[in-house]
Amino acid sequence: MATTEHSVGFEPADRLAQDRDSVRRRFWIKFKKVVAKLPFAEDLLAAYYCAFDRETPRHVQAALLGAIAYFILPFDFIPDMMPILGYTDDAAILATAIRLVAGHITPEHRDAARAALKRGTFAEE
Repeated sequence: MATTEHSVGFEPADRLAQDRDSVRRRFWIKFKKVVAKLPFAEDLLAAYYCAFDRETPRHVQAALLGAIAYFILPFDFIPDMMPILGYTDDAAILATAIRLVAGHITPEHRDAARAALKRGTFAEE
């Protein structure tokens, strides 16, 4: 008798995280739209730079890409359009992923995030 495995609620994020080009493209589209509303923008960018760094181990990339994919999905547990609360679930997912892989997010990733925010111009980097 065959068994079927089910994951709880993250199937679309899992599929999206496997498509790195789509994550990269969709990340920048959403990030540009909402950067002013994100108190965790620097952490999100540092995680992004770490996830796409060729020196980052694959398991770390996978964890961060999953969190980034959750951020860019148009639907989630708390809709992003809700004032104040809209990004709390995104922040929680990102914070959890960062805690799991914190040693891999380097000062260079954080410096790149701060520099991008300071410039205020965001492109697919």
